[in-house]
Amino acid sequence: MPAGDYVQITVRDTGEGIAEEYKDRIFEPYFTTKEKGHGTGLGLSVVHGIVESHNGQISVCSRRGEGTSFHVYLPLAETLSPELPVAGRSKELPTGHESILVVDDEVPIVKMHQQSLERLGYRITVRSSSMEALAAFRAAPARFDLVLTDMAMPQMTGDRLARAVKEVRPEVPVILCTGFGERIAGSRKDPDIDGILMKPIDKKQMAHIIRELLDGERADDY
Repeated sequence: MPAGDYVQITVRDTGEGIAEEYKDRIFEPYFTTKEKGHGTGLGLSVVHGIVESHNGQISVCSRRGEGTSFHVYLPLAETLSPELPVAGRSKELPTGHESILVVDDEVPIVKMHQQSLERLGYRITVRSSSMEALAAFRAAPARFDLVLTDMAMPQMTGDRLARAVKEVRPEVPVILCTGFGERIAGSRKDPDIDGILMKPIDKKQMAHIIRELLDGERADDY
């Protein structure tokens, strides 16, 4: 890293540690040692991208049987930017007040979407199970103005959830979040899918597509 002042953030666990043969791959998009349907392999990739976009770096120290430490280094700003949004709400992104159902089987991702969208003014309901999400929608279909769902989930995939949601309320917009290229072509032609967001999710793109669909426009530029 260039010489200068940095803030260091350390995240440490006492788990099993990272196997030596995986250490060089942990930041690769879609690399995961979890079973199919239990992880996308995007978490660390997204973190790495965010840190690098702020001119920072991450170092990793891991020992089998002892745990892992991630050290995040971010350059220290000398002054506070006057362009920072007030109360965490971006002036550049479209906002709203509608109710959105957010579905993803990875809790950190669903919490990240919740935080981002609540800052834009939306009322967010989250579910980490597609079956629980469908039950919540069926219990109060008029409550939700839009559904944002992951594609790869156990029990029921995102496209199947979209189909089930449309059977209850055909007019509700559904956005599919996916990182699996082989399913994109079919999803684009799926009448139950109104918009597609590719992982890692771009916050600005997500905000614009949500606003377009809620305003009755077809998100053709996803």
